[in-house]
Amino acid sequence: MISLVLSESSLELVPYELQDHPSVISHARKLGKHPSEILLDNSWHFAAMKGIENEMKRGRPDLVHFSILEATTIPLYLQNKIKIYIHTIDDKVIYFGQNVLIPKSYHRFEGVIEKLYCEKKIIANNKVLLEIKEKTFSELLDEINPSKVIGFSTKGKSSSYEKIAAEISDNTCIAIGGFQKGHFSDFIENKITNLYSIGDESFEGHVVVARLLYECEKTIFM
Repeated sequence: MISLVLSESSLELVPYELQDHPSVISHARKLGKHPSEILLDNSWHFAAMKGIENEMKRGRPDLVHFSILEATTIPLYLQNKIKIYIHTIDDKVIYFGQNVLIPKSYHRFEGVIEKLYCEKKIIANNKVLLEIKEKTFSELLDEINPSKVIGFSTKGKSSSYEKIAAEISDNTCIAIGGFQKGHFSDFIENKITNLYSIGDESFEGHVVVARLLYECEKTIFM
């Protein structure tokens, strides 16, 4: 089975050091939650986030939502040909059960993820839909044990979606950055066996997910 990992994803709860910031307190109050229970979101917490470590890789859970929507609404996923994971910027991993369809509304997605952080599992009809664990990218790869890891970066070797899809076998792991700007950290990049660039421009993750997985489907279903 192919594995897709959104790596270093811009998805996390508001960290402790930002929880007393007025913008965070105000937003949490509107949601009726404690600041420690809400997602870090640049749209609301821009002032609080100024100057934090890895600022450009954080506070964009909406981008993660876009990418997951692209990946979970296609035949490749619905026919159990691909396994999806979200590896977060703060080294947590979200696991998806089979045929889990996430909310198309961002606000509902936000609520589900905040609930997941609190309860660690989302269960319905005795089936685990989502689960979150403390785990690094390296530990996740040890668990998946792929034959190779294909990653995407403007620093990589120039290629096309079609050529890359032709290289993807049953036990391949695809790593796509789940953040707004920048490159994989050195630690992540060192785990990638084949690093590719699909253009001089930097495309958002959901675009890469959609185009690559469509090419994968063509090799399997067409």
